[in-house]
Amino acid sequence: MFVSRQGFQPAYLELARTGELRRRVQAAYEHLRRCRLCGWECGADRLAEKRGVCHTGSRALVSSYGPHLGEETPLRGWRGSGTIFFARCNMRCQYCQNYDISQSDAGDPVEPDDLAAIMLELELLGCHNINLVSPSHVVPQILAALEIAAAAGLRLPVVYNTGGYDSLVALRLLDGVVDIYMPDMKYASQQIARHYSKIPHYPEINRLAVKEMHRQVDDLALSESGLATRGLLIRHLVLPNDLAGTAEVLAFIAEEISPNTYVNLMDQYRPAYNVRKYPHRFAKLARSITSQEYQAAVQTAHALGLHRLD
Repeated sequence: MFVSRQGFQPAYLELARTGELRRRVQAAYEHLRRCRLCGWECGADRLAEKRGVCHTGSRALVSSYGPHLGEETPLRGWRGSGTIFFARCNMRCQYCQNYDISQSDAGDPVEPDDLAAIMLELELLGCHNINLVSPSHVVPQILAALEIAAAAGLRLPVVYNTGGYDSLVALRLLDGVVDIYMPDMKYASQQIARHYSKIPHYPEINRLAVKEMHRQVDDLALSESGLATRGLLIRHLVLPNDLAGTAEVLAFIAEEISPNTYVNLMDQYRPAYNVRKYPHRFAKLARSITSQEYQAAVQTAHALGLHRLD
């Protein structure tokens, strides 16, 4: 799907203009009193700095930010995607290649105006979008920053780059705010998800979240120059020994989301983090995927009618 980017306006500007974005910020911070803002819904009082599963209190932790040329083609363009990496992912993937960020406090605590300043700096650097990496546990802080940044002139589309363990409570607060959703769909099996990412009910929560994302933004739309302007882009990492349940995940996308879904079928799995430390415990993950495994995944996608593969 191609659309003109001439006159493009990011989704959040209308909510900022009407005052609805302010209401969303207030509602989101109220949810921090008994947190339900990711798939865990752990109930921690984060405004009182009680740290739940995400180990994050009232302030977001920013690990790093800058133009990123390694993202999907419609996001990176020719000047890069403006990535902001948040520390303390709400998932516990035992093979995470960014575990030094996702599983630690390796970041600076920021106030909303600090986060807004980062967004505006990325815009000045020429980035094509604001790409929020692992944002699920810091939705209130992001909304507050966007309100400030929009008033100061931010006009870039917002990418919500998530592991896919998101709550409907948070996603409904983001309706009309996020332009591009980019969730992972990691697993078809609840048991596999619990073993390798230490999270309960992942397939159920993930599928409900992805359906809600698609309801909000529809299939991925591109400008004439190939840049993403709005829509859903799904990532699926092929794991060795079919641990991800790739065929079932792809069938869900094709049949219950849309055969026109833009899917990044990723082949870059390498043993990392605890797989390297405890190879016997995670023996099925202790090798890279083979070319045959990846080609089988590609063939399955095509057989299901998925034709927009990155």
